[in-house]
Amino acid sequence: MPDPQKKSRVEVNKLHKRLRRNVGEAIADYKMIEEGDKLMVCLSGGKDSFVMLDILLNLQKTAPVSFQILAVNLDQKQPGFPEHILPEYLETTGVPFHIIEHDTYSIVKRIIPEGKTTCSLCSRLRRGTLYAFAKENNITKIALGHHRDDILETFFLNMFFAGKLKAMPPKLLSDDKQNIVIRPLAYAKEKHIRRYAEIKDFPIIPCNLCGSQENLQRQMMKTMLTGWDKQFPGRLETIFSSLQNISPSQMADTNLFDFVGLERGELDGARIASDDAGLDILER
Repeated sequence: MPDPQKKSRVEVNKLHKRLRRNVGEAIADYKMIEEGDKLMVCLSGGKDSFVMLDILLNLQKTAPVSFQILAVNLDQKQPGFPEHILPEYLETTGVPFHIIEHDTYSIVKRIIPEGKTTCSLCSRLRRGTLYAFAKENNITKIALGHHRDDILETFFLNMFFAGKLKAMPPKLLSDDKQNIVIRPLAYAKEKHIRRYAEIKDFPIIPCNLCGSQENLQRQMMKTMLTGWDKQFPGRLETIFSSLQNISPSQMADTNLFDFVGLERGELDGARIASDDAGLDILER
């Protein structure tokens, strides 16, 4: 009979190589980590941040550049939150870590009516607290655990409900220009992250602040994308690729492209025509 433990080791090694490659490519493509960086890896207690920290610690050993890692968790003072789990786990890894204590739970509960979505306010409060800590501790990059599926869900949320073509960039500069945020898992699929976390048996801590909130718009997007992935293999890869291949002149944003200032002219050696479907045809 097959050895279950050997099969599990083979699977986790395969997943580790895949995720390491995903993270390495994202870091290289967007120059996420540079020589001498002090990286703040935000650890929420969820599967994504556990996997991100695990892969980054592994990459740190062989990376062509030298960088520091500080694992940081924000204790939001949720009732019943198991405060001991993350410190105990982080001590086993040997990584430097810090627990920030800030009672955002009470703020959210005071402001958001019962039954309403808490995610938006909770996210803003978390972000502000982490940004402030980063500035005080000379952090050069803030690493968040958002993955490819998070980026796609955000893209469709903005399209369907906000009328914007906007997603989560793999790398961004905060509005106050003081912090650079990176998403090393930008190329990683959630199903691979979930399975890796299951096999590694990370001590996952569920978010109880918002409850299940199963009717959130994001859950609707997740269900839609999961259905597409099963029914049309490769569709999500194509959609994500489209986020990296944008043609401003083929959209309709007057702030992004100077449609008003367009003038007739000649193109040296070639003529570009656009058909009714918006596909570029190069004629020579």
